[in-house]
Amino acid sequence: DRLELRGDLQHALAIDQFALHYQPTARLSDGTITGVEALVRWRHPERGLLSPDWFIPLAEQMGLIVALGRRVIERACVDALRWKGTDEDRPFVSVNLAARQIQHPALLQEITAILRRSGLPARRLQLELTESAVMGTDEVAVAALRKLVTAGVRVAIDDFGTGYSNLTYLRTLPVTDLKLDGSFAHGLRRADDPDPVDQGIVAALVNLGHSLGLTVTAE
Repeated sequence: DRLELRGDLQHALAIDQFALHYQPTARLSDGTITGVEALVRWRHPERGLLSPDWFIPLAEQMGLIVALGRRVIERACVDALRWKGTDEDRPFVSVNLAARQIQHPALLQEITAILRRSGLPARRLQLELTESAVMGTDEVAVAALRKLVTAGVRVAIDDFGTGYSNLTYLRTLPVTDLKLDGSFAHGLRRADDPDPVDQGIVAALVNLGHSLGLTVTAE
């Protein structure tokens, strides 16, 4: 299966067999959709719609992740411009960055060029980084992220609370948003009897984020 997919992946990128689905982020106080996360899918002609678990690791191994990631960001920015509403209330769009994208020397130039071509305001783009993606991030990458944040782009740490050095990343990376891992929110779904441990952890992480002036999202 993996060998066949490797053979198909390069062709899929060349003829653009990829599609974006969007998962909304809602504000708890009033239910307003404030943002959406772009989720890439592969429309395989024989296997149907494939989730990223099937092809993202292969794209990374084959050196195609930067090209695929660039295409996802560009399409997400173009799509975001089409959403109805005033400039102030239209949702931001969030895109995941893989490790090789973060370390790519042209990250700043590519994101800046995509925003310029699409016309999307920088404040309506959010870049999501997982702990595995930011491990070993060098100063060049951090400087590029800082410049993007200065320009208005949002930077989120994804799956916050599950890694070993998340607090270090809050000190070293220009973070604007925290996304709490879904495992913590799971125990709060029972409104009549929430899990006290999860409740305490979520309260602590929300307070931490807010004390640092960050927006906090629960998956």
